[in-house]
Amino acid sequence: MTAQSGALVLIKAGNGATPEVFSIIGGLRTSEMSINRHIMDTSNIESGAWQKLLDNAGIMSMQISGGGLFTNAASEDTLRGYALSGSTNNYKFIFANGSNITGAFMITMYHRSGSHDGEEHYSVSMESSGNIAYSSL
Repeated sequence: MTAQSGALVLIKAGNGATPEVFSIIGGLRTSEMSINRHIMDTSNIESGAWQKLLDNAGIMSMQISGGGLFTNAASEDTLRGYALSGSTNNYKFIFANGSNITGAFMITMYHRSGSHDGEEHYSVSMESSGNIAYSSL
């Protein structure tokens, strides 16, 4: 099995139209994703010393965070605007192997930085809101 490049994650933001069109915000040089499920414990006296969990129960959530470079000024305006509005917006995350995740996310942290003689960097953290669609090759 070959290693997969961690730098090849592309963020696209939806425009909210029907059908929705996704535009490139930027690529992530660093990325992190976590899928969480809050468990539902159904342990009782008959469980003995072992915990018993209910299948397919509990609330799921996803966090995606990372940092990279903007592709243009409009991309930075879009991301900053979504961060300031506190709204949930549809995003598509495309990974190096061709798989993607699409769904509504809220930006929970946005940071930008740059120097006078270098490129502008950003970092962002997003939290899911509602169903997430995953598509693999």
